[in-house]
Amino acid sequence: MSPCSKRTRIEGRAGDRAPPPPDPVTAGERRPGLYVHVPFCSAKCPYCDFFSLPRPDLVPVWLEDLEKEAALYPHLDGPYGSLYLGGGTPSLLSPAQLTSLLNLLKGAFRLAPDAEITLEANPENVTPEKMGVALALGVNRVSLGVQSLKEKDLTLLGRRHSPARALGAARIIREAGCANLGLDLIYGLPGQDGPGWLENLDLALDLEPEHLSCYQLSLTPGKSLAGPGGNLPLPGEERSRELFLLTSTFLEERGFLHYEISNFARGRGLISRHNSKYWSHTPYLGLGPSAHSFWSGRRWWNHRSLSTYGRDLRAGRRPLAGEELLDRDQIRLEALYLGLRTDQGLDLALVSEPGRASFTRLVEAGLIRIESGRLFPTREGMIVADALALELAPDSADRF
Repeated sequence: MSPCSKRTRIEGRAGDRAPPPPDPVTAGERRPGLYVHVPFCSAKCPYCDFFSLPRPDLVPVWLEDLEKEAALYPHLDGPYGSLYLGGGTPSLLSPAQLTSLLNLLKGAFRLAPDAEITLEANPENVTPEKMGVALALGVNRVSLGVQSLKEKDLTLLGRRHSPARALGAARIIREAGCANLGLDLIYGLPGQDGPGWLENLDLALDLEPEHLSCYQLSLTPGKSLAGPGGNLPLPGEERSRELFLLTSTFLEERGFLHYEISNFARGRGLISRHNSKYWSHTPYLGLGPSAHSFWSGRRWWNHRSLSTYGRDLRAGRRPLAGEELLDRDQIRLEALYLGLRTDQGLDLALVSEPGRASFTRLVEAGLIRIESGRLFPTREGMIVADALALELAPDSADRF
């Protein structure tokens, strides 16, 4: 983002997409969200950094502990506009366990009649009985962890399903009556090029999903993907940029709305209402080990340990690993950072005078556009959203 001396129209450059109006779904949906972390998988994928254990035998104890945790929050009674069962692998639960979980949550919290209820699922444990039970209990959105529809990618990622199993799982979900199917995909694998990734996207679109989450592979310290010759390197910065732009352009040309860095929907009404709460500072309550919550300016997070989580609850304590109270300036800065991740952008009032000095240069660089009192990231801007945030909030570097 080099300095530019040319005067630039703040409205942006010709040929760019017109910015959308503020999203009526996320702007108007201020009801809180409820998240439940189901910390169990049949096995651990080598790239995954989410907390989970290959111990389905511990589900009954976890359900007992979860009921204790839910009882700690009678004052946060909703009504909740969304419920998200994430993990881990919620679809690993048996039909009876899914029934116990959803009945527990409905008994402890008020869900709005039109609440979005999402179940994360992996193809290898999707069954007609399980999906039938889930939808009968109110699940109306399924997020299927396909990750890839190519055998070699699935092998590299350590996944436990085949492309055929993924296709079969999608069919089962549809036949159960689910009208809102999301697919999770991963790109930026070692050696992956643009044509190979677009072929994968084409295969995914054959399933006619309402939503796609396309995550660029990143590995935290200690994680790696191994090949015949050892650990494999991820694509460099330029290849990663190319793949991001290809994804955005390809899916928008096929009718998808690129509404957040990694997320695409067939229309505004099909965005993930729950996840949008995270990007708009809407309150949410998280239950289960490692779950995070945000309410009335306070953020807290649970122990990333099933045993410590349960020990605290059995002692009558909230299972907190930490908490913080955000002041007004921290809320403003977070709203700026989060707004740069979405096609809704952010209100110009969030940008202080030092940050406004960068407007002209960033517009000329094709990274932002400004219209009707709001600032919107372009495709190129989304790629460097964190760097953009530092440009627009130079006072934030020592706060986060």
